[in-house]
Formats: sequence, C-alpha cells, structure tokens
Amino acid sequence: MKKYVLKRLLIAIPTFLGITLLVFTLCYFATGSPLELLLSDPNISEAEVARRAEELGLNDPFHEQYFTWMKNMLSGNLGVSYRTSNPVSGMLMDALWPTLLLVLASVLVACLISFPLGIQSARHQNGIWDNISAVFSFLSTSTPSFFLGLVFLSIFSVHLCILPIGGMYDTGKSETMLSLLRHLIMPACVLGSTMVGSLIQYIRSSMLEVMGEDYVRTARSKGLKELVVITKHVLRNSLIPVVTYLGMEIPLLMGGAIVTEQVFSWPGLGSLMLKSINSRDYPTIMGVTIITAVAVMVFNLLTDLLYGVLDPRIRHN
Repeated sequence: MKKYVLKRLLIAIPTFLGITLLVFTLCYFATGSPLELLLSDPNISEAEVARRAEELGLNDPFHEQYFTWMKNMLSGNLGVSYRTSNPVSGMLMDALWPTLLLVLASVLVACLISFPLGIQSARHQNGIWDNISAVFSFLSTSTPSFFLGLVFLSIFSVHLCILPIGGMYDTGKSETMLSLLRHLIMPACVLGSTMVGSLIQYIRSSMLEVMGEDYVRTARSKGLKELVVITKHVLRNSLIPVVTYLGMEIPLLMGGAIVTEQVFSWPGLGSLMLKSINSRDYPTIMGVTIITAVAVMVFNLLTDLLYGVLDPRIRHN
C-alpha cells in the first residue's frame, strides 16, 4: 500500500508542474495587464506605472517570472494579490472553507436524492419509478444552474420570504449555525442538482448489471429479505462506478462553482477566481489553480484506495 501511494505521488509531481505551467502561460499571454487599474487613474504618472511594473516583475522574461513564482511557491510564499495587496495564501484560506462547506453539502444533497431514485429505478425497471427517475434525471441535467438558482431566489426569497437572498450569514447579526444553514440550503441544492442526473444513471446501470450475477440469485434463493439483498449484495458491489464519478466530480466542483457562488453571493473560491480574472490578479489565479489541482490529485488517490475497501479482490501492490 505504501509503495502504491508513493508511486502515485511521484506520478502526480509532473502532472502538477504541467498544470501550473499551462495556467501561468495562459496568464502571461492573455490580453490586458494587471496595471490596468493604475492606467485608468489620470493622477498616476507613467513613471509610477513603470515603477510598479518593475516592482511586480512584469518586465522580466516569461521563464524568469515562472521560475521565480515556482521558487516562491515551493517555499510557501504564493505572493501578494495585485487587486487587494493582501497575501494570496490568506485570501485562499478565507475562501477555501466556504467552498468546501458548499461542495460537501451539495454532494450530500445529490446523494440523498440520487440513491433512492437510482435504487428504485433499478428495482422497478421500465416501471413508474424508472420513468420518474428518467424525467428527474433529464430535468436535472438539462437545467442550467444559473437559471435554477434564479428560480430558487424568486420562489423562496422573493415570494415566500423564507430563505435569505444571498451571502453566508445574516448581515449585521451574529454568525450562528442556524444562519449559516439557512444561507446554505439554496446554493447546496442548486449545485447538487448538477450531479443528480448523472448519479442516478450511474447507480441504476451499475445495479442492473450486478442484479444479473449468480450470487444475487443465490442470495434470493436462500430466502434473504429483499432489503438485505439490495443493500448487502447489490448496492455495495455497484458502488465502484459511483465512487469513481464522485471522486472526479467533487474536486471539479471546488473550482467550478463560480456560477452558483455568484448567483448566491457565496464567498468561496469561485467568486475569488472570477474577481481575480477580471482584475488580472495572476498570483491569486495561480493560487486557486494550485488548490484545484491538489484537490483533483488527492481525490483521485482516495478514490483508488477506496476501491480496495468496496471490493476486497482489489489489492494495491
């Protein structure tokens, strides 16, 4: 096991370097400049703009800028934000917790909806439950998250006035757990809905494949209750494709929740990334890239290790 984990970590190093090089190249050759805010101020002289560019190292060649950033990153220094002049590491930590909370809540919502529908769809193939699951899966997959978010805001915040319209806590009040949960409900449901359609289909197809196995028929012939057969023999052996899907989807949600966070004014990595892109804040963009890349590699490794727990025949030697 240790040898396998070490091998995966060694493979991840060139992958991580390739991701950082690609994003840094895109930032370097992108149109616009981090100095646009200074250039838009008529009171700033050209000498001050040139001094600022030299201070930030923007006049250095591409390879020097990249290796300087890489050296600082390996020493734990992610630089200073061009937009706020605050340390990038502090900004990332402030945005990471809200994003993790939102992603985990959305995965929980998706699982609570998808597992019952997927199981019932597999048990009653071509029946009413299968048709209901197919319709729900189609609506979930085809509805854009920004549209669903606006619908939620219109119904629950504007008309019914039972949920807050945005943010993470009530403005001007103490930051309580109840306030956090009330603000979390709508964005978690909207973000979780993006996974429901695919998750239902993964669960359904995996269970239908396992239901045809000999050991399932043997379990039924022994007189075991249907609940035991489904949970112990069918569902557990159907989880590997589902775990694979979740292992790929969770880290992507961390970097791809921009639309949902914007609609609900959620202060996470998505909002931070969008603000950084608009202001050409390259150190912050690289910082968010690092977090997303590390999350992808960590969750892929955890997914592979979880295979051995779900299926004892799989050994990581």
